[in-house]
Amino acid sequence: MSADFEFQEARSLFPALNQKVGEQVAIYADGPGGTQVPRAVIEAISEALELGISNLGGNFVTSVRADSVVLGARQAVADFLGASRPEEIVFGQNMTSLNFALSRSLARNWSEGDEIVLSRIDHDANISPWLKAAEDKGVTVRWLPFGKDSGELDIAAMPGLLNERTKLVAVTYASNALGSISPLRQIIDAAHGVGALCIVDAVHFGPHGLIDVKELDCDALLCSAYKFFGPHIGIMYGKHSLLSEWTPYKLRPAYDKPPERWETGTQSIEALHGVTAAIDYIASLSQLHQSSARRQRIVAAMSRIQRYETELSQRFLDAAEAIEGVKVYGVTDRNGLDRRTPTFALSIAGVAPGKVADLLGELGIFVWSGHYYAMTVMEDLELDESGGLVRIGFVHYNSPGELDRIIAALAAIAGSQS
Repeated sequence: MSADFEFQEARSLFPALNQKVGEQVAIYADGPGGTQVPRAVIEAISEALELGISNLGGNFVTSVRADSVVLGARQAVADFLGASRPEEIVFGQNMTSLNFALSRSLARNWSEGDEIVLSRIDHDANISPWLKAAEDKGVTVRWLPFGKDSGELDIAAMPGLLNERTKLVAVTYASNALGSISPLRQIIDAAHGVGALCIVDAVHFGPHGLIDVKELDCDALLCSAYKFFGPHIGIMYGKHSLLSEWTPYKLRPAYDKPPERWETGTQSIEALHGVTAAIDYIASLSQLHQSSARRQRIVAAMSRIQRYETELSQRFLDAAEAIEGVKVYGVTDRNGLDRRTPTFALSIAGVAPGKVADLLGELGIFVWSGHYYAMTVMEDLELDESGGLVRIGFVHYNSPGELDRIIAALAAIAGSQS
C-alpha cells in the first residue's frame, strides 16, 4: 500500500480534511464518533435552503420541492440499506431518539414475565431504551455476553437465552468500541425461531460494509447518516408490514400509513437533501458507470471500501502490536479481519487513556477516549473506573501516511514511559 492510496481522489472532495493544528494537517481518526462530509453534501444542504423549502403537502412550488426532497431521501436510503421500498424508511432526530420511540411502541404489547435479550457489546443507544421499556412493563432482561479476549459475541450462549417468552433481541451490527462484527444472520434466525423480533443497531457498521436488510431479514434496523459522510439525521428501516402493524406515539392529525406515522414534527428537509448526496457520493466510489443502478453501485463501492479498510487494519495491527506497552482489544487475528471494522480500542501501559487522547490531539490527531457510550463493554473488561480505552477509527478517506503518523505518535508516547 503506497502513500498514493486508493481513495486519494475521494479524499480531495472533503474540505474539512484540510484542517490544520499548528503546522500539521489534522488526522481525523475519530470516524466512529462521526465522519466528515464531502463537498457535494455541503452543496446539497445549501441548495435546498437557497432554492427555498416549505412544509410538506402543499400545492405550491416550495412545498412540492420539499416533498420531492423527502421522497428522494427515502429512496436513496432504501437503496443504501437494500430495502424493498422507500416507505420502509423512517427519519428522525438521531438513532437514539428513534430507538426510544420504537421501544416505547413495542413495549405496549409486553406483559410481566415476558423476556428480552440485549447484548453486552452494544452502544447504550441499543440498551437503555430497552432497559427502560422492560422496567416499565416488568419484563426480564437477559444478556448475550462477549468474549473478553476475543472481543466477539459469544454466539454459543444464544440458545440458552431464548424461549417462548422472548419478545425481542436487540443487537449491534458492529461494536462501536471494539470494532467486532456480529454474526447477525445466526442471531436473527435464532430470534425468529422462537417468535421474537430482532432489532439491529447498524450505526457503527454503516460506513464500513454493505447492509442488506432483506438478506438479514431483521425486523428493524437503525443507523445515522453522520456516520456515513452525511448530516446529523437518524434513520430507521422497518419491514413495511410491521411499521403498519405497530402503533407509534403520534400527534392526532397524523398520517395513517408508514413511514410518516412514525415521524414526529417536521424533519430537517435540507439535511435530508444532504443524506441523498452522501449516499450518491458512496455510490460514486464504485468505479461503475453512472448509468448503473444506484444499489448496484453501492454494492460495488462497499466491496472496494471493505478491501481497502482490511488492508488498513492489517497495517495498523502489525505496527501497533510491535510497540512495547500497547495493547489492542478485539479481533487481532490477521485471518479474521473480515470480522472487524477498522476501529481499534487500545491502551498504553502507564498512561491514562484521556492523557493519550490529549497528547494525540496536540499533534493534530483526533481520537476519543473513555467508554464512547459502550458502557457495558468497559464494565465487563473492568476498565470503566480507570478511564476506559483510547479509540482510533479509520474510514476510507484515511491514508496509509496518516496511519504511519499515528503509529509514530503512539510509539513516542509509549517510549516516554520506559
